[in-house]
Amino acid sequence: MGRSHLAVRMRMRRHKVFLLCVLGICVVSFLHYYKALHSIPLLQELSSPSNLKTLKMFSDIFWNGPAADSHSQQDFHRHSRLKGNVDSNVILPDPPDRKLHERTFILHDDHTPLFIHTESGAVCFKEGTDLTASASQRRLLHKEINPEDEEVNADKKVVRCPCRQGWHGPHCGIPTIVYHSNLPSKSKVTPRKVPRRVINAININHEFDLLHARFHELADAVDVFLICESNFTAYGDSRPLLFRQMILNGTFNYIQHKILYIFLDHFPNGGRMDGWIADDYLRTYLTKNGMSRLKGLKADDVFVINDADEIPARDGILFLKLFDGWTEPVGIHMRKSLYGFYWRQFGTLNVLSACTAAMLFKVYKGDGIFLRRRTYYSMSGFREYENSTGRILIPWAIGSPVHYGGWHCSWCFKPEGIHYKLISAQNGDFPRWGDYNEKRKISYIKDLIRTGGWFDGSIPEYPPTDPKEHMYAPKYFMDNYKKYHYLLENPYAREKPVSNEQLKNFK
Repeated sequence: MGRSHLAVRMRMRRHKVFLLCVLGICVVSFLHYYKALHSIPLLQELSSPSNLKTLKMFSDIFWNGPAADSHSQQDFHRHSRLKGNVDSNVILPDPPDRKLHERTFILHDDHTPLFIHTESGAVCFKEGTDLTASASQRRLLHKEINPEDEEVNADKKVVRCPCRQGWHGPHCGIPTIVYHSNLPSKSKVTPRKVPRRVINAININHEFDLLHARFHELADAVDVFLICESNFTAYGDSRPLLFRQMILNGTFNYIQHKILYIFLDHFPNGGRMDGWIADDYLRTYLTKNGMSRLKGLKADDVFVINDADEIPARDGILFLKLFDGWTEPVGIHMRKSLYGFYWRQFGTLNVLSACTAAMLFKVYKGDGIFLRRRTYYSMSGFREYENSTGRILIPWAIGSPVHYGGWHCSWCFKPEGIHYKLISAQNGDFPRWGDYNEKRKISYIKDLIRTGGWFDGSIPEYPPTDPKEHMYAPKYFMDNYKKYHYLLENPYAREKPVSNEQLKNFK
């Protein structure tokens, strides 16, 4: 009887130990996920009206996750049908019939040396490093380092480089707009042996001045611009292919070697009745057609999708290109302005804009509209892709509400351009102001620009601006101030009335 009682006690003790182990594993797992979730915008959404939807997203994170895929790299190439690097010209010649929309683009690695060594063995980003530092600040050896050099990512004690203003980190490669971002792993990023290739996708209507600013801002950070133009407006009316004409007449010769032209020759069914169908379809077609015509795409290349009036700052995109260790997807905090950069709005516009090519295909099904929707937590491939990368996906944004990571210039045209935008707008963002005759008058539009007012009659208060302030506008506009004066200073601002005191002094 004593032995039986002892056996029972031993079994109970084993069960207790087993339960304690299970409980410990649960606690560790919870803390692991909590730490990651604490950094992401999902928690902020809990206080929004869409909290029920957010709670469903949480359930998708913890349950119903597919098993890890041990062949993620091979699957990426199989699903995307984009294999290998082709050793040829960067861009294939135009077909004899000049069908720009049938041309393909070949991505190549950039072997330009961007890092240098210090005498103490530090690896420094050349642009961000103070090359005039004194000997006490670790005088630099003027020896360029090939990005493929094993020493770039060598596992050894990190020696800090002397950084120029605006650059941070041990390698002086983290720009201020990333240093002051919410990237949780910014202290752990490391230089890549070979830079990623960056693909920037944009739909274009008549935002040509903004397009010039984008090209000049991102020329050395972006490897290919996917530019989609349609012979239909977002409303469904026919329009001329103005951008195509500008490519052929040499307007964009300075950047043409990086442009892949995409032609959308049809209007989606139902797009006239429901403008959001047309709006979404533009980004879907842009992504799928453009990405299918790239040769040599790699899983860790960067895909960035913007509206034409969203211009990312060059330094943030360059960081994504040159460093490993950042998480995805990536948003951009953009300075908000209306009609011109002189009417700056409060806060920033934070739009999810970037991810790796692998995430684009495995999670977003190769469709850029899903990237901008912030719904990846509920998408079927999310957990599978997260498991295949071996890390929890944590969204973050380049910049902050204080440190702008780019510019969003809404309705930034001359009056005639705003008129064209009104009549071209999709039939979904109501009220559709282009349907009102009085709103389309040039005199009315000029008055809106003068006051900063909106089509509903309201005149918001704007914070004061000065063209001398940091990140006022893209550098290309500032360098060509006279040409783009209409975007940099209010062209219809009335002079302040002369006071009696000023008249007295004048006399």
